[in-house]
Amino acid sequence: MDERTQETYKAVEMKKILVIGAAGQIGSELTLELRNLFGNENVVAGIRKTQPNEEVKKTGPCEILDAADKEAIERVVKKYNIDSIFHLASILSAIGEKNPELAWSVNINGLKNVLEVAKALSLKMFWPSSIAAFGPDTPKNKTPQTTVMNPSTMYGITKLTGELLCNYYFEKFGVDVRSVRYPGIISYKTLPGGGTTDYAIDIFYHAIQNRTYKCFLKNNATLPMMYMPDALNAAVKIMDAGKNKVKVRTSYNVAAISFSPEELYEEIKKHVPGFKIAYEPDFRQKIADSWPKSLDDSAARKDWGWKHEYELSKLTADMLEKLKQTLQAK
Repeated sequence: MDERTQETYKAVEMKKILVIGAAGQIGSELTLELRNLFGNENVVAGIRKTQPNEEVKKTGPCEILDAADKEAIERVVKKYNIDSIFHLASILSAIGEKNPELAWSVNINGLKNVLEVAKALSLKMFWPSSIAAFGPDTPKNKTPQTTVMNPSTMYGITKLTGELLCNYYFEKFGVDVRSVRYPGIISYKTLPGGGTTDYAIDIFYHAIQNRTYKCFLKNNATLPMMYMPDALNAAVKIMDAGKNKVKVRTSYNVAAISFSPEELYEEIKKHVPGFKIAYEPDFRQKIADSWPKSLDDSAARKDWGWKHEYELSKLTADMLEKLKQTLQAK
């Protein structure tokens, strides 16, 4: 989103923003993007235990904040006169299967706390859902906006529950909460964070460092994916949309590209000819099998103008270039 400015988003009413989970994969980058758009002093980074990266710490205000502490959230909101919250604190799929109790506590109890604060103080709010909200009986190709949803992982269960909770708070209390169902997200700035789609980040590190990559998914395990700049744009764009344009208050499908590990490997080989891969599927393959292969995001494109920028070839070239620069700088 380097070429985008605040002027790009004509309907934005956000003036003071709180990002909860600002040390995470999406949160750390979204915090910086929002500061670029709205000013460093206008975006507060809410972190729990994990320290934010140096750029997040240096460029704007930070607050120690646990989504489990509703009073602390309310205190920070009032301290900075916050009008919009991006709530990103979450336990991801693979970690959630190892500790389902923690996943429920963080993902649902934390969300409910933020919704309660948004309700009490009339805040606009963004919360991300995931393709994990779908399940093994969901149509795999061009998964519809509205379809069968019976997730088989605790992470997916919390995402579906969260969607219903968001819709409830909108219908019952008028909370202006907005959401997108993210596919797997690829970024050169943050390390893999325990997700089933994180192979698509880790593989680039191995390619650059001339190491054979052992993939924990099958070679043909096609999944929907998105490059981080597109993911950031989706979050800002749906929050920018006029309230009457946001017609879905559970969560919108947003899509960019779908590919398998083998297809990504072949694209990387165009830049790193000697790169090798081996396939050793583990428990995450079963998780991947329950998820869609591609998404129908026509509702998001129609309602609030969603569109992606990065296809596989452009993503791969940019990822390799930027990650090389990042690793050389360390």
